[in-house]
Amino acid sequence: MLHKFIPDLYAKSIYAIDLDELQYRGIKGIIVDLDNTLVESKCCEATPLLIDWLNKVKQKNFRVMIVSNNSKARVSKFAMPLNIPFIYGAKKPLPFSFHKALKLLGTHRYETAMVGDQLLTDVFGGNRVGLFTILVLPVSDTEGLLTRFNRQLERLVFHCLKKRGLFGWEEGN
Repeated sequence: MLHKFIPDLYAKSIYAIDLDELQYRGIKGIIVDLDNTLVESKCCEATPLLIDWLNKVKQKNFRVMIVSNNSKARVSKFAMPLNIPFIYGAKKPLPFSFHKALKLLGTHRYETAMVGDQLLTDVFGGNRVGLFTILVLPVSDTEGLLTRFNRQLERLVFHCLKKRGLFGWEEGN
């Protein structure tokens, strides 16, 4: 069961993801979490750096979709100005929203990456569906109550993975 918590790739941020490597792996679609993956959880607008990254992603012909557990108001306010499709209230790690995202993106699970900052929602959920999972460091320490609880559980999972020699990434890198 622990293998479902192991991402295929670790990156310091979305900006450290090698898009050419993803293309080489046959990735055509990118499902990305919103809060603390793309921007801080309280941030309503994309930064210029994020807009540049999204333009690069689109220039490389990746299809992009935001899948977030947050509310429609929060996700739509962020995604609509960027013209990025989105799913809100996703209930990650349950598989339903991942399957819906695949259908909307027009990609298969083996050609889609899931990028997120949480092991218990993004990585676990993506792995359960068979996506290529990428764990990034959170962009901020500011988090909601449920996320703080998830981070406590994450630390236990990280500890178990390290103890079994399955964790090859240093926290804080």
